[in-house]
Amino acid sequence: MEKKHGGIGLMIYAIAYLTFLYVPVLFLPLFSFNDSLFVAFPLKGFTTKWYAQMFEDEAMHRAFWNTLRVGFAAALASTALALPAAKALTLNRMRGGNVLIGFANIPLFVPEIVLGISLLILMTAAKVPLSLISVTVGHTLFCIPFALAVLMSRFEGFDRSLEEASLDLGESGWMTFWRVTFPIVFPGVVASLLLTFLVSFDDFMVAFFLCGTDTTLPVFIWGELRFPFKLPGVLALGAAILIGSCILVAFAEWVRRLGTTGSGPASFGHA
Repeated sequence: MEKKHGGIGLMIYAIAYLTFLYVPVLFLPLFSFNDSLFVAFPLKGFTTKWYAQMFEDEAMHRAFWNTLRVGFAAALASTALALPAAKALTLNRMRGGNVLIGFANIPLFVPEIVLGISLLILMTAAKVPLSLISVTVGHTLFCIPFALAVLMSRFEGFDRSLEEASLDLGESGWMTFWRVTFPIVFPGVVASLLLTFLVSFDDFMVAFFLCGTDTTLPVFIWGELRFPFKLPGVLALGAAILIGSCILVAFAEWVRRLGTTGSGPASFGHA
């Protein structure tokens, strides 16, 4: 009886927590369809003109493409750097691996404003001009812990005998990795690319300090908030980003789980 009441209490707590966390976010798409410049109840009417206005904004288009370029580059770089590290830390069990993992996760615990200022000082000292390149470098540093966490979870439970069999049959270390290891962890690589792209796409603080005149989308949104008449268009853009982010996160998690039960793309690595 106590166990039943405990389960009901836990469910009520979970529902209350999720409601507190996500209901405020739902007001963003709600007000993006409001036919008014003001964010207030009651709603004046239903309209999609703010979305049409968003698609006609050329400055927003430039910021969007800048963000895509930075996101793709940061995702590729962080995943490429994290992949061998994840393999070494999980399969090879490096001595002092826990210390290295903690060191790699430092960007997650350092306040982003501190990280942004530190990177700005570094770029200035190295005489690197502030541009999309400097933003990409900063985002790569910030995304590596996320990529490492996803890839390490994929390497956990990896059957080392598959690599050993390949090496015994005369394959080199590189070809063993490419033909045996990589196909098995491929869903994790895709999930890492998606997640790190999303982290880079949504980042404001690091981009704010490093972008210079090449504005990214979060920085563009921050600038638009200075003008009250542009607020509905910002709400529409925010709603679109919110929906796209949710879809990408769900897809990344689905891809990461592929093959963990012996089915899906990872299974072809056993062929």
